[in-house]
Amino acid sequence: MPIESQKKILGLRPNVFWLGLVSLLNDFSSELIYSVMPAFLTAVLGAPPILVGFIEGFADALASVLKIYSGWFSDKIRKRKILAVTGYTISTATRWFLALVANFWQVFILRAIDRVGKGLRDSPRDALISESVEVKELGKSFGYHRAMDGVGSALGPLCAVLLLPLILNDYRLLFKIGFVVGILSVLTFIFVKDVKKEKTSEPEEPHPPFSFSLRDYSHNFKVYIAAVFVFGLGVMPLALLLLKAQELGLNSYAIPLMYFIYNLSFIIFAIPAGKLADRLGDKKIIAGGFLAAVLAYLELAFFATVPAVILGFILFGIYSAMTDGVERAFAAKLVSSDKIATGQGFLNAAVGISSLLAGLVGGAIWTQFGSNTALLYGAAMMVVGLLTFIHLNRHQNNV
Repeated sequence: MPIESQKKILGLRPNVFWLGLVSLLNDFSSELIYSVMPAFLTAVLGAPPILVGFIEGFADALASVLKIYSGWFSDKIRKRKILAVTGYTISTATRWFLALVANFWQVFILRAIDRVGKGLRDSPRDALISESVEVKELGKSFGYHRAMDGVGSALGPLCAVLLLPLILNDYRLLFKIGFVVGILSVLTFIFVKDVKKEKTSEPEEPHPPFSFSLRDYSHNFKVYIAAVFVFGLGVMPLALLLLKAQELGLNSYAIPLMYFIYNLSFIIFAIPAGKLADRLGDKKIIAGGFLAAVLAYLELAFFATVPAVILGFILFGIYSAMTDGVERAFAAKLVSSDKIATGQGFLNAAVGISSLLAGLVGGAIWTQFGSNTALLYGAAMMVVGLLTFIHLNRHQNNV
């Protein structure tokens, strides 16, 4: 069925609506579990704190590399749904086995397998969203999808806090509850359909072999990926930013509240940012998001008051809202249709690997020289990334 003739659900193409629900349920399931994982690892399994950071860093790096391959493979076989379903199923299955672990090395293995699932699913899923809508709806569609992802990420930890006292701090039972919710996210794929490409009379060219090289991509796409990567070198993990709130002497309840403020800001602005990108152009919105992140870091570095920290987290939420989905939409416009999933893989990898490096470098600077120096380092790297992005494709201001 042609895209333009499909009946919309709440103003969205069916695939976009259902994939948003998939992400909401999956992230609810995931964050319900992994928001309490540090406590489970240290208090129940006796893992050293350094292992907690190593597990997350290794898992995210593994997922980032796999996203490029899964994107390439999806383009090769011209299938999106089967890879996305497989990825979500793998991640969901690990949540049941978490309830059975006896030591922290088993958690490490399961977390790695969970990230394999993420590495498999993200690029094909983002490509499916791109193919399910007209170009003029890309920003809104990705904005909605990322907002649903944010809703799940916000509700999962909140429900974990509420459920744990009711189930007498039985972490293993909580993991089983998360597994059931994850099953619902996989079942939602029943309503998602692969988009069939129109047949042409021209002979098909053989799909290029897998490579980590960007040689066959346009100059604009290469500069775009470089800009995102350099900018990402300054974007430290949110867990580090939460330490800034702790430095002000806020109590243990106020710190999760900052995380909630960030998520709420992201959820509120994600869909409007996507719609604005469709109207004003992706570049303007992404640049505005980059600037919001710079301002957030400067705010946190120079103003040591509770209102300033709250404003900093609001600005950082706006940054995520203006970039998380719009970056994906922009990447879809810079690559040919036969490389759309691979392009999403390179974008996801650039974000993931730079985030890992930012956490290592930023964390080291934070430890040695203090939070303000680390935040200024982050802001400086962001400015370099922003300037690189501004020079991207200057003659196409409408993109």
